[in-house]
Amino acid sequence: MNRITRIAVMVATTVALGYLSGLITQTSVNTWYPTLVKPSFTPPNAVFPIAWGILYFLMGISAGLVWNRIDFQETEVKKGLQFFGIQFILNVLWSYLFFGLKNPLLALIEIVLLWLMIYETWYIFRKISKIAAWLLVPYLLWVTYAAALNAAIWYLNR
Repeated sequence: MNRITRIAVMVATTVALGYLSGLITQTSVNTWYPTLVKPSFTPPNAVFPIAWGILYFLMGISAGLVWNRIDFQETEVKKGLQFFGIQFILNVLWSYLFFGLKNPLLALIEIVLLWLMIYETWYIFRKISKIAAWLLVPYLLWVTYAAALNAAIWYLNR
């Protein structure tokens, strides 16, 4: 498989799985979520799908760049992609916990694990491709913001 194909496969996969995560979110974004007390730094709802779309696209490029190094750093690439997969599962799980189960506290605990896994993925990716690692930085920053938002929502609605 060539370089562009690997990147395209990873972008398509992350965007598609991100879309499925969005479907979980939709289960309560128009019903339960509007009833919550939210902090002043909550963005308009329209920001979330745009931000996540961009982040999933960047994540896919990042993972594709790492996958392209499989012939040169097989062990590191496999480890990096395993961590990428784990953090992605945690990403989808957060949507289920927060919006599906409507449990901000459980989602808050889980988002800390998600953040740590994204950081670990970034750390591994950095050893393989600096560009791939930098492409994960906006994701790490957004999840930091999302964790603060999650914490505030839990606190204001406990």
